[in-house]
Amino acid sequence: MTSPVDALGARAAALDAEHAGSDLRHLFDLPEGVYLAGNSLGALPRAVPVRLEAVMREQWGAEAVSAWNTRGWWHVPRRVGDRIGALVGAGAGQVVAGDSTSVALFQVFRAAARLRPGRRTVVTDPGSFPTDLYVLQGVAADVGWQVVLAEPHEVPAALDAHGEDVALLALSHVDYRTGELWDLEGLTAAAREVGALAAWDLCHSVGAVPVQLDEAGVDLAVGCTYKYLNGGPGSPAFTYVARRHHDAFEPAVRGWHGHAQPFAMRREHEPAPGIDRVRIGTPPLLSMLALEAALEVFDAVPIEVVRERSLSLTSFLLDCLDALVPEVELVTPRAPGRRGSQVSVRHAEAFGIVRALAARGVVGDYREPGIARFGIAAPYVTHSDVLATATELRRVLDTGEHLADVEAEGPVT
Repeated sequence: MTSPVDALGARAAALDAEHAGSDLRHLFDLPEGVYLAGNSLGALPRAVPVRLEAVMREQWGAEAVSAWNTRGWWHVPRRVGDRIGALVGAGAGQVVAGDSTSVALFQVFRAAARLRPGRRTVVTDPGSFPTDLYVLQGVAADVGWQVVLAEPHEVPAALDAHGEDVALLALSHVDYRTGELWDLEGLTAAAREVGALAAWDLCHSVGAVPVQLDEAGVDLAVGCTYKYLNGGPGSPAFTYVARRHHDAFEPAVRGWHGHAQPFAMRREHEPAPGIDRVRIGTPPLLSMLALEAALEVFDAVPIEVVRERSLSLTSFLLDCLDALVPEVELVTPRAPGRRGSQVSVRHAEAFGIVRALAARGVVGDYREPGIARFGIAAPYVTHSDVLATATELRRVLDTGEHLADVEAEGPVT
């Protein structure tokens, strides 16, 4: 009689064969074991060290300051922005890369207040990533907004209740804890019905889920690049401003790279035309060029194919957990259309589970309260990896390894 593990193993092999065309592991230097923390920090694309070596020796080393012109360094934020824009359904000239997600959030929130003067309400999800909430709270205090908390399914009612007083709807496309994918198009339309702007955090969807910012009528968006875009630790964020808002977008932080004539060195700020007005100061060029190299992964496979592979992987992980570890509580939606690219489970000893799995070579991460996350970076995760994760989780629970008194290795969980 075939065991459940054997049956799942046969399925994993068949699914890996079916999706062989989108298996891009050869483009990455992967850690040993199973790496399921790509929703926190993506793996290293092999093109990145090669590109950085060339940049340091041939550009910075050989050409030094001349490389701003000869190598087009000045235009990298726009160049990288357009590459990201292609992944999020944004036409050219609407995305710029640089700064951090926190800075990008501050810029778009403050600009939203100026774009909707006289309105005094902002609606956001209380389950948003803490940075989003912190930045929004600060901006609200500065501009006199009241913050209305509403989970995404409550947003239409909240918008109806506050009507034309709503300046901004600020949401995340994917819930960072549960992996739930929210209705970007529908909620953006609901904001537009009351004349509000819609700003989206794409940190947990860009590079994993197709996004259609232009088509959906989104006004503003930000996202990080070190998760599914594999840009490296601390790689720069990006900002999307719909073209229709360019002339009226007023950045709160006004740096010289966002000036219409930066090298005129004028005392008064004059915003650059188009998306360049979002730029602030000198970008971290090495990180920007590393990110540009990392984005070449997506030249090998369309984002729609990445999504197809991701859904197959997450669906199979759900099946493996059902069959082998039914006692864990699934918090990620089962419906494919409501799922990002991670599977999260809740358990009283979730932190211990994550640490015990890491000791067995399966790397996920932990988030309060009591959630173990398994991020599926589809280009380099296989169905066999997914089965190994569930199998090792079964062994951890059976042996009680998750109950050991394990301290965190450091502040990052």
